[in-house]
Amino acid sequence: MHPNGSVPLTPPAKRRTVGMVVAAVLLLAGSLTFAHPDRAGAAEDPLISRGKTATSSSEEDSQYGPQNAFDGDPATRWASAEGEDPQWLGVDLGATADITRVRLNWEDAYAEAYRIEVSADGTDWTRLADETAGDGGTDEWSGLTGKGRYLRVYGTARGTSYGYSLYEVEVYGTLGETPQPTGAFTVVAAGDIAAQCTASDSDCAHPKTAALAQKLNPKFYLTMGDNQYDDARISDYRAYYDKTWGVFKNKTHPVPGNHETYDPAGSLAGYKAYYGSIAYPQGKSYYSFDEGNWHFIALDSNSFDQSAQIDWLKADLAKNSKACVAAIWHHPLYSSGGHGNDPVSRPVWKLLYGAKADLVLNGHDHHYERFAPQNPDGKAVADGITEIVGGMGGAEPYPIEEVQPNSQKRISGEYGVLKLDFTDTDYTWSYVGTDGKVKDAGPKYSCH
Repeated sequence: MHPNGSVPLTPPAKRRTVGMVVAAVLLLAGSLTFAHPDRAGAAEDPLISRGKTATSSSEEDSQYGPQNAFDGDPATRWASAEGEDPQWLGVDLGATADITRVRLNWEDAYAEAYRIEVSADGTDWTRLADETAGDGGTDEWSGLTGKGRYLRVYGTARGTSYGYSLYEVEVYGTLGETPQPTGAFTVVAAGDIAAQCTASDSDCAHPKTAALAQKLNPKFYLTMGDNQYDDARISDYRAYYDKTWGVFKNKTHPVPGNHETYDPAGSLAGYKAYYGSIAYPQGKSYYSFDEGNWHFIALDSNSFDQSAQIDWLKADLAKNSKACVAAIWHHPLYSSGGHGNDPVSRPVWKLLYGAKADLVLNGHDHHYERFAPQNPDGKAVADGITEIVGGMGGAEPYPIEEVQPNSQKRISGEYGVLKLDFTDTDYTWSYVGTDGKVKDAGPKYSCH
């Protein structure tokens, strides 16, 4: 029985083919068009999952990402973190579908027990089928009667001491009309930006990230703190930041970092003097604003221990009427870089998670990193918050030191910016290097 008590309308039929050689032959021979066991032709039962956006609870390594299980290549695979239950692999079919069949091609690290589940919104799941005595190979479930946009394989008991690993997941059925995105806009974001150098120094990075950011021509810009090094004095802002990222200051929504507190004239003195009402639109160092169907919350993580900001955040979330929520601050709760995890923001995460927030953007560690959706306790969950660390705006890079659970991709040493694409119902992003090339692309997530 699924935790929400749902059961399949009709019992699905399952066929199993054991053996990697047989599985590889089936895939290479054209698993896209093999006949449904209950029908004469495959035309009525098309493959609808190939190349669609995939997510997972974890990855053993970045080369074993969830998209590998939906690429049609029998040589690539998804692999979860080892030794942990439960784990899941999901796919966004892009529109509501009538699902009739699911085919799983397991690697040696298979599931002894798992469920196949479907969801309309990626949050509430209904069981289509479950396995309690799996032995690997290829599992084919037919006669399914599922309806939804999202499907996942939810492993509850490993068949080996390793993790879960799938070469391919194929979902068959009838796909409805793809909803057209509305309210689309682009945002560029970065943290840890202006070192005390100028474009005359070929090693100076922030003029290059600023040129890239301006070329991308977003609706607006976000900074994730430590905008100016080393003490964020007003004189330094004018000498360095203002000549690069300051060119589009009027389109920028900033937040302060710890370096903004080092100003000898007083904590945040240079920051406030430089940005003025841009950084204090509501008279505080934290504020919120709306764009389309999104509510953006800009926070000051230097003062997360003060009740005034926490009380304000509670009130702000309570009155929000937008369906999608993103929050921006400096110190990340989770990071694989030199600073590592910073628990100062856990109470804020709890409030955001309770309000079904979608996205958190941070800086502080000077690298790029994205995490699978997770809850405030670091457990990968489908309704979790996606965290991205984007501290490569110009300050000297930090190495990756201790890879955290649910970390899906890490890049250190290549300066760049986040390009975030939002619609009224979803978001995705890419990390773009100063050479203009995309270094990583995130999945497309629907708003909670």
